[in-house]
Amino acid sequence: MTTPQEELLPATRRALLHRIALAQSEGRAPSLVAAVVRGGQVVWEGARTSVDGHGPDGNVQYRIGSITKTFTAVLVMRLRDEGLLDLGDPLEKHLPGTGAGEVTVAELLAHTGGLAAESPAPWWERTPGTLRPELADVLGERPSLHPSGRRFHYSNPGYTLLGALVEELRGVPWEEALRREVLEPLGLDRTGAHPDMPYAGGWAVHPWADALLPEPVEDLGRMAPAGQLWSTTRDLARFAVFLANGDDRVLSAGTVREMRAPAAPAETADLAAGASYGLGLQVQHHDGRLLVGHSGSLPGYVASLMIGLEDDVAAVVLANCTSGLLTGSLGADLVRIVAEAEPRIPEPWRPLKDVDPAVLELVGQWYWGTHGFALRWTADGLLSLAPLARAGRRSRFEPNGDGTWTGLEGYYAGELLTPVRRPDGTLSHLDVGSFVFTRQPYDDEAAVPGGVDPEGWRGIG
Repeated sequence: MTTPQEELLPATRRALLHRIALAQSEGRAPSLVAAVVRGGQVVWEGARTSVDGHGPDGNVQYRIGSITKTFTAVLVMRLRDEGLLDLGDPLEKHLPGTGAGEVTVAELLAHTGGLAAESPAPWWERTPGTLRPELADVLGERPSLHPSGRRFHYSNPGYTLLGALVEELRGVPWEEALRREVLEPLGLDRTGAHPDMPYAGGWAVHPWADALLPEPVEDLGRMAPAGQLWSTTRDLARFAVFLANGDDRVLSAGTVREMRAPAAPAETADLAAGASYGLGLQVQHHDGRLLVGHSGSLPGYVASLMIGLEDDVAAVVLANCTSGLLTGSLGADLVRIVAEAEPRIPEPWRPLKDVDPAVLELVGQWYWGTHGFALRWTADGLLSLAPLARAGRRSRFEPNGDGTWTGLEGYYAGELLTPVRRPDGTLSHLDVGSFVFTRQPYDDEAAVPGGVDPEGWRGIG
């Protein structure tokens, strides 16, 4: 999301407006505001309101609920990148005495720590945080419901623990760390823990009558890292660009890519829906399109941030109703409308700047047993391994500087690709995570595990 592009076509803009108008009308939202990002910038904004002359714009704050969790996850990943913690560390190592100390940092980020979904009654979203002044008040007498690491179980108290971890290692309140380390560097000056005019009031809409009831606005106290923040579509649009590309002032591109990768075992229903969870980000397939981001809700508000990385399109939706409007589906639809109406224009093909003969020797057709693969060297300096057939394992590999390469994704993520040479220096085969890739199927001149029958290939007479 870095290449500036022209504004959307009129037909696309009308389709987007129609979609949010339908959502606001059928969802009976007092107001709704949305934005679409492409090429690193906002290319469309739209709003609908039930009050003439008072339509929101991209500068009006709404509460964003659990999108807050992604901001908290960014703070935790910064601690990891600075070497102050490891994702495999048990919480007890840095924050002792919680009663949930065996759960690891990564498990808390991915909601696989087995912790309860909510804090003990009364419902924390509609009551003041002063009722839960300590972590023990958030966790209750039975903080764990499942064995850690075994299943995805969404946990709001888990992100309270992560916020407390940030405070422990930074020595400042979560809100101050967030402002200093994320909001200010990214220019998110309309995002914060408390509303700042102009902002939309939160409403409940009667399920059987077109009547409204104001929702209370509570300071969530200890639960703030799970859902406290207020923001705008314009600020969240900038945040979406960051989650797509990274920003070295906050997190590198590699780290945000790590956050986007599925990290939690999916439940059966989630598998059917194509949904998973990364390190602070929701991951889902919608209409055949991979989307990452997060949804959010608190009484009076619903929110969604969705990023289609392959399409270079992101959408933000904010509304001020407790229920009735599915912002996640709406955000996914906004991405789809732009992606289908105006497909991403590929960057121009460019050749390599420098050609190393030793690397050029590696490219071409290889066989793992009888499975055919193509190895290509691309202009970004990576090797790309892909099956010749439609199905099969594929990965890109980055150079290590010593002649070996490390897999970046899929089955070979983290595995080494090593060119193996004969005593005379000629290339024999590739060792990819112990698998031998040869120039011919079961090449008898390479070190094929188990050897090759000396009579070679034959028919059946």
